[in-house]
Amino acid sequence: MEYTSRICGTGSCVPERQVTNEEVAEHFAIRNQDIFRVTGIRTRYWSQAHETCSHLAERAARLALDDAGLSSDAVDAILVSTTSPDKPFPSVACSLQNRLGAKHVAAFDLSASCSGFLYGLSMAHAFIGSGRFHRCLVVAAEIKSRTLHASQPASGVLFGDGAGAVVVTREDVSCPGPVSTRPRHGSRGIIAIRLYSDGAHHGLITIPAGGSRRPTSLDTVREHQHAIRLHGKAVYRVAVKRLTEAMETILRETDTTLAEVKHVMTHQANGRMLHTIAKRLGVREDQMISIVDRVGNTSSASLPMALDWAHRQGNLCHGDLILLGAFGGGFTWGTALVRW
Repeated sequence: MEYTSRICGTGSCVPERQVTNEEVAEHFAIRNQDIFRVTGIRTRYWSQAHETCSHLAERAARLALDDAGLSSDAVDAILVSTTSPDKPFPSVACSLQNRLGAKHVAAFDLSASCSGFLYGLSMAHAFIGSGRFHRCLVVAAEIKSRTLHASQPASGVLFGDGAGAVVVTREDVSCPGPVSTRPRHGSRGIIAIRLYSDGAHHGLITIPAGGSRRPTSLDTVREHQHAIRLHGKAVYRVAVKRLTEAMETILRETDTTLAEVKHVMTHQANGRMLHTIAKRLGVREDQMISIVDRVGNTSSASLPMALDWAHRQGNLCHGDLILLGAFGGGFTWGTALVRW
């Protein structure tokens, strides 16, 4: 028996505090009207002291489990994508396992920056395809607001906090002949996922201190070395090129045309990048799903949050082809083709 996997439930959440461009402009000493013009972002959400990464992860996970009609006992593995965990260790995934009361399941974090959700989805897909697990909970949760500083307005105007989650379950697939990459009519689930990286650009999006290379000290705190450094123009050029190439490749490899794709969702980095990627690919306005204007750049949480938003708006119908793409620090990037 051949196994494949499909997304059977989604969930997402944001912190309580909504932050407008006016507040951001005052904090970073920039002009309010420039923020939306440059980023396409109107509001974002920043966590308060009592809100942690695992707290957001739990809220999104419970909504995804409820949407799937499953209890936490039904999952075999919990995978959490984050670059802003509660603490260096133990993992957010183990904290989430405890919060959910999911007994004796595999649980671990993974770090691939803004591409982390697709990396996690790929791992869940592989686990299920091998027969190792039946159901996986994949969560992406980020609190980036605590790594923003007034000395770094380029990153400060972009990032927000949030979490998104999906439940991925096993589907039995009858396969009488050779396996084809062509998406079969009516077949649901994850058709293909492709992952990439290029560490030569690792310095273009980074938090310089806080790890074993440069541990936290009075000097690193005084120099604001724990804030996100972002070289926006260089990141933009590489991201647009690599992601459009990758999305074209996965369509070609699965013998799928863009006209067959119902929805396109990419990492919600900023409005300008979404517009450029859509233009280069030839994506119609009605195909592109975007929530960046209301939540900002939530790093690896942005894809599952957009997916959940589209699902709860009733935009996703049985059989819809969905093209996903993400790009983040590292550099890492990836794409996926999913039939809903």
